[in-house]
Amino acid sequence: MNLFLALASAMVLGAGDFVGGLAAKTARAVIVVVWSNAAGLATALVLVGLLSRSGSSWNEVFWGALAGLCGSAGAVLLYRALASGVMSLVAPTTAAAAAALPVVAGVLTGDRLSALAVIGVVCAIAAVLLVSLSGDGTGEDADRRAMLRSMALALLAGAGFGAFFVLLAHTSSETSLWPLVWARCASLSAILLFILVRRTSPALSARPARLALLSGVLDMGSSALFLVAVRDGSLAVIGLLASLYPISTVLLARMVLKERIRGIQHVGVALAVGSVVLLAWN
Repeated sequence: MNLFLALASAMVLGAGDFVGGLAAKTARAVIVVVWSNAAGLATALVLVGLLSRSGSSWNEVFWGALAGLCGSAGAVLLYRALASGVMSLVAPTTAAAAAALPVVAGVLTGDRLSALAVIGVVCAIAAVLLVSLSGDGTGEDADRRAMLRSMALALLAGAGFGAFFVLLAHTSSETSLWPLVWARCASLSAILLFILVRRTSPALSARPARLALLSGVLDMGSSALFLVAVRDGSLAVIGLLASLYPISTVLLARMVLKERIRGIQHVGVALAVGSVVLLAWN
């Protein structure tokens, strides 16, 4: 069940990133993240009201807020990379970086992986790398500096998301969604302070505003699924599965933006499914 929740978290997150990336194509990434965080905070409060039966602890406040700051930094960097680069290349590159931190942190804190699980880990990492091979040829014609910049942003965004997964896993062992509330409070406060100092207007036109709000709802839904999954599961395995979100991003890019998917990318999707089966036997 935990593996299914982690995979569902990945698919929802990939859809949220796709929608947020669309919004960032016509608006500043930091403003998109403001609107997205506001919607995410509202969603988190609703989920807490429906599912959490107890109050919050200082442990949840501290680790949740710290995770939120890392996650918001990753979101700003990701949306900037998605707005200027090819989605089918940027998203999986981000995921490859995001997958590394939970696996390393999980193993360092005592997680033990069976031989099948190790093969599953390798398959999952190979999956995000293969899916990242763009099929529309844009990368071949783009300016080299712009491509390197988008890849650097993608890797930094992945580090932010990986840190979010690791820090969120340090919260209370009880099934509580309060850490997500504190994460959004911290990230929204930091970004609002940033745009206040920069004297940037938070206004968005109708279409990017709707996309940003939807992105926030999807992102929070993904975080809630991850938090429930990681409570009783291995951080290395759950964090890795949650990092398979580029699959839905690439598929949506294919259906909506008509980006072509090469045969090698289909191999990546097959490897991702295989990794889920292998990890389920861990």
